[in-house]
Amino acid sequence: MRFILGKKIGMTTIYNKENGALNITLIECLPNKIALIRTEKKDGYRAVQVEVSKTKKKSLRREFVISREEKDSFKKGQEIELDIFKLNDTVDVAGINKAKGFQGVMKRHGFHGSPASHGHRHDHRAPGSIGSAYPQHVIKGKKMAGRMGGTRSTVKNLKIVYIDKDNNLIGLKGSIPGVSGRMIEIFAK
Repeated sequence: MRFILGKKIGMTTIYNKENGALNITLIECLPNKIALIRTEKKDGYRAVQVEVSKTKKKSLRREFVISREEKDSFKKGQEIELDIFKLNDTVDVAGINKAKGFQGVMKRHGFHGSPASHGHRHDHRAPGSIGSAYPQHVIKGKKMAGRMGGTRSTVKNLKIVYIDKDNNLIGLKGSIPGVSGRMIEIFAK
């Protein structure tokens, strides 16, 4: 298992002769330090806790589960750098996606809305009926308006198309979750 924490810089386009224009997301991956190693004997599972500085005063820690064979290859205080990944590797990226605030049912759940005529005057974006006469309450889990986004999401099988070891930058083909400046996890099996 290969993993690193990074900060999303933003999206850009790079050009090459084979593929033409590629829309990529740039991620700054400063060296990560292994802060803690969890063992099956002590904690009940095997994992490595990685730490990276977020700002001058704050740092971020994330755990990655490792296999039994990999447990001896990690040491506390060891640094994980960008050279664990190569061009054309396939990785998964996890992070907190953009928060959209309070949204209606059309944007949040993809409802089609009411017809524009035949008795509908001001309810084109309304959800419609939300229940029946029995039971006399709204069923739990009913799709309704509410807060949208701001949850953890994972994008799988992104290809590494750009690596700049001098500036600690990695470029992934496509988009990844979150706003620019947000910390994300990159991992490959």
